[in-house]
Amino acid sequence: FRSLALKIHNSGWEFDQILCLARGGMRPGDVLSRVFDKPLAIMATSSYRAEAGTIQGRLDIAKYITLPKGELGGRVLLVDDLADSGVTLRRVVDQLRNNYPPITELRSAVIWTKALSKFEPDYSVEFLPSNPWIHQPFESYDSMGPEKLLEKWKV
Repeated sequence: FRSLALKIHNSGWEFDQILCLARGGMRPGDVLSRVFDKPLAIMATSSYRAEAGTIQGRLDIAKYITLPKGELGGRVLLVDDLADSGVTLRRVVDQLRNNYPPITELRSAVIWTKALSKFEPDYSVEFLPSNPWIHQPFESYDSMGPEKLLEKWKV
């Protein structure tokens, strides 16, 4: 997250709000919100459901955006964890530009961009030419209910 924050800072671009895409963008969005001291808004999206979350399915984008106060507007930084196929980011950017006239400028930031992505984020830390699956440290919880968690961490 540090590298992404520094890349954004070094660009000189100043923004008013951060909009993260839940769930993958929540962690980097939270960190960037703290580093830049900017309000964090959340938009839920979902497309990875099949095969324990490894197969992209139908894209669902939430109708509403959650934010602490006011409305989404001004200069907005859109944050996600990665640009995989680019479909989610492209559709969200299009939706924001078409349905949120108070947004005066919109830029995007991700940790990873895969070569197959049809969307090029404004800020990205690492380009992945071989399109690998990114193993997030929290993925193990996708297949672990409370019983398995209790069993694994019995004290």
